[in-house]
Amino acid sequence: MQKTYVLDTNVLIHAPYALESFEDNHIVLPLAVLEELDELKQAEGEQGGNARQVIRFLERLRRQGSLVKGVSLPGGGTLRLEVNHVDVPLPQGMDPNSRNGRLLKVCRGLVEEGAPAILVTRDIVARIKAQMIGVPAEDFTTDQIPDEAESYTGRTEVYVPDHLLAGLKKKGIPAEELYTADIRGERQSVSLTENQFVLLRSDTEEKKTMLGRFSAGRVTALSFGGAKPFGVRARSVGQRFLQEALMLSAAEAPLVIVKGPAGTAKTFYSLAVGLEKVLEQERREFRKILVCRPNAQFDQDIGFLPGSEQDKISPLMRPIVDNLEILMDLENKKERRSEEELRSRIDYLFETGVITAEAMNFMRGRSITDTWLMIDEAQNLTPRQVKGIVTRVGRGTKVILLGDPAQIDHPLLDERSNGLSYASSRMRGSPLCVQLTMLPDECERSALALDAAMRM
Repeated sequence: MQKTYVLDTNVLIHAPYALESFEDNHIVLPLAVLEELDELKQAEGEQGGNARQVIRFLERLRRQGSLVKGVSLPGGGTLRLEVNHVDVPLPQGMDPNSRNGRLLKVCRGLVEEGAPAILVTRDIVARIKAQMIGVPAEDFTTDQIPDEAESYTGRTEVYVPDHLLAGLKKKGIPAEELYTADIRGERQSVSLTENQFVLLRSDTEEKKTMLGRFSAGRVTALSFGGAKPFGVRARSVGQRFLQEALMLSAAEAPLVIVKGPAGTAKTFYSLAVGLEKVLEQERREFRKILVCRPNAQFDQDIGFLPGSEQDKISPLMRPIVDNLEILMDLENKKERRSEEELRSRIDYLFETGVITAEAMNFMRGRSITDTWLMIDEAQNLTPRQVKGIVTRVGRGTKVILLGDPAQIDHPLLDERSNGLSYASSRMRGSPLCVQLTMLPDECERSALALDAAMRM
């Protein structure tokens, strides 16, 4: 049975392909949505780009016939603009002239005409108001990851026959030899994902463990377990897995996705390995480190801030500088460096181009080669932005996506629709991608930070 969907502007701005995502159903766009698209088309960054893309698509449809009467969509279904229902009453207290009010009047008018409509909006408050007036409302879920995808951590714990552990470093262990046990203690086979990290436990000696990574049907020993990139030593199992993912060459693992709560050294370790590969290795693997952090205020234009591009994005980069200060101070074991000396060494890294920082809205259209590319706070990216970044990667570049899906500041994203979770879901099992979720008890920031992470 065909359904009628009324789309909010935020759906089209979030996913400009949404008009082609409703199969053979009917789509209604209120006039208020068209007007808002017109206002947004001049905006900088993703908002403006997506608005223009939708408007161009509507123009192609307009050439087929009247958008007010309705036109057929390429993938099936129809689309029409709704210019009526401007006088439909709303409950007292709801502003009929607000953006949500105009949208709700169209929905209610369609219902009263006998054409039940479903409001599709990313705005939670709009969905609540729709329910108040008896209009069904849904989120746009086409680009949301499945619930079960959230549980993948890129790591697992299994048992292995004790006599096989000795051969882990030389030839690895076949996946079919690994198993887990259910609550009754009965042996259960395991299913591993390509590049998944594995903690191997001996089935005869409880405290005997080894670490490995699953690839091409076998679990092999970590290659960089004893490394100390830029003087940093792994302090937990999770950090040893993280170190392995980061130390692998761009040819082996051009994409690394690291999720986890604050304080688990995601950014710190990524900077340490990047500096090791750019400054310390005899043969440099990368030309430079490029760091990007999204503006959490939905791609808000940074042009209003004074100064150059670097001046404008410096507030976003303060957490990066904080981590660099710690790394620079690690070199001096006997006593802390002065603030002036630390500042001088960090300025040198930026002035010489060892590290560069860029705003996300300047990444469009680039081709990035031979670069250690860090995207911090990637949970505040949209799926479209993440795709745009990863598809810009050229030869010799390694992309590291870092973030915590539970700490989202973007007003239209959640744990299932953000770019970090989207990339994790879509790239799971790729031989070119290594993923890892850090655990709360692996917090290394401070004793207080660990206690708070576990309690709050």
